Amino acid sequence: MIPTSQDVANRAGVARSTVSMILNGKKTFSRETRERVAKAVAELGYEPSSAGRTLARGASDIVIALIPDTTFGRNLQDIYGLLTDELALRGLTLVLRLSSRTDADFDRLVVGLKPRAVLTLAPLSEGQRALLERRGVELLETDESGGHDVNAQIGRLQARYLIERGYQQLAYAHLRDARSDPFGGPRERTFREECLRQGLDEPRVLHLDITPVDARKALEELERPGFAVACYNDDVATALLHAAHEKSWNIPEDIALIGMDNTPMSQLTIPPLTTMGYDPTQVSQLSMQSLLNRLDEQQTHQPIPELRIDIIERSTA
Repeated sequence: MIPTSQDVANRAGVARSTVSMILNGKKTFSRETRERVAKAVAELGYEPSSAGRTLARGASDIVIALIPDTTFGRNLQDIYGLLTDELALRGLTLVLRLSSRTDADFDRLVVGLKPRAVLTLAPLSEGQRALLERRGVELLETDESGGHDVNAQIGRLQARYLIERGYQQLAYAHLRDARSDPFGGPRERTFREECLRQGLDEPRVLHLDITPVDARKALEELERPGFAVACYNDDVATALLHAAHEKSWNIPEDIALIGMDNTPMSQLTIPPLTTMGYDPTQVSQLSMQSLLNRLDEQQTHQPIPELRIDIIERSTA
């Protein structure tokens, strides 16, 4: 027979209501009582009803991860795969969903699933933030990792790397479709700030789709060789590299390029692409710790270190 909460109560020597309240996170009971209930649950193999927990707590065991309209590449697969496993160990289910286009759509999602928390890669609107606050749903933005703005860090590091190598004419290259370029704003901002801080001119700003035509047009906007370009991702850098080969420009003398994400393809370009990368395992660990700090009011909050971003030096910058 499948054990019930009454079976747990009988074995632990407490009331059924006590079992229910303890399993729903109430901390008002003594440690000894909570340990007796936990032991009975383990011995009986009792699994609380997810529907019952949702009703009692007003929230489900679901954590929603909002993904922007961008390529779901290897890095995101690794991050969310690891995060799914870690949350499952804690009785939580990670649900991936594309970012909502309207506040009404977002409201339906939150009301329907009653999530414990929402993780988001893309910025939320003020209306969406207010909705989560009204519903009592925790919001965790991945750029928060310990209070560090990861995308601002990326833009700053790209600028410093190029400037330290003596490049004086700098540019930043976005994906043209803003839906695929959700982090470009803060990256470009700190890239520009670093250029101005070090006495350089305002960087040129390029926008392109990953097509030969757009890549050629982007190089034409530079007007002349000699620029070093920080790219939103490795795809943008590869497109510009292709256009540079068409123009018979030398790499990195006529144009230097630095990408982002350290994709497998970045090692196969000619020449191999200088880029930036990070350890997906660390991203998952940082996100998990941030989430636990938010969800468990009794937990001693652990400090969250800054995400390590590495420069992968190859041949394009």
